[in-house]
Amino acid sequence: MNDSVIDLIRHGEPIGGRRYRGHNIDDPLSEKGWAQMWKAVGEYKAWQQIVTSPLQRCQAFAYALGKHHDIPVTTEPRFKEVGFGSWEGMTHDEIQIDRSDEYQAFLRDPALHRPQGAENLDDFINRVSAAYTETIERYQSKHCLIVTHAGVIRAVIAKIVQASPTGLYRIKISNGGITRIRNTAMGGILELLNGRLSD
Repeated sequence: MNDSVIDLIRHGEPIGGRRYRGHNIDDPLSEKGWAQMWKAVGEYKAWQQIVTSPLQRCQAFAYALGKHHDIPVTTEPRFKEVGFGSWEGMTHDEIQIDRSDEYQAFLRDPALHRPQGAENLDDFINRVSAAYTETIERYQSKHCLIVTHAGVIRAVIAKIVQASPTGLYRIKISNGGITRIRNTAMGGILELLNGRLSD
């Protein structure tokens, strides 16, 4: 079996700047966000398939890139971001200052201490893992790009390196950053984190 290569790119900065956006906030990319994504991929076009989150901060770029290079694009709803419940729409400063105890508990154990109304972390990881596994099977031996969110990329990395969900938010995922995973007969190998494909 030939290896399949999966590149994952996090969306660029959305309109409204840095704040908690789960799957209930669907802000579009800002001008800076578009620039971050185009800069990351440059003129790289080796992908045979693009798969995208349904949220517009991912989907708009995925379809623009697919059209630019004539690469087919499909939408996978399970690659949407984790739900942040009551934190959605709040800035990081607002959480750290106004909800300091809640924020510290979340950092210590994000699986046990979820924001009120947030998606269960194990459920999130399971939905992402199922979508990722099906993507590998569907596009076996191909090179695919998944356009998605920081949380989704963290969940995939955790699955590949068999890390505990407790450490999920200790993985920094940059806007426009590219992660590459090579799927071999022996399992997945993390080859690149927060990279870019342009020269």
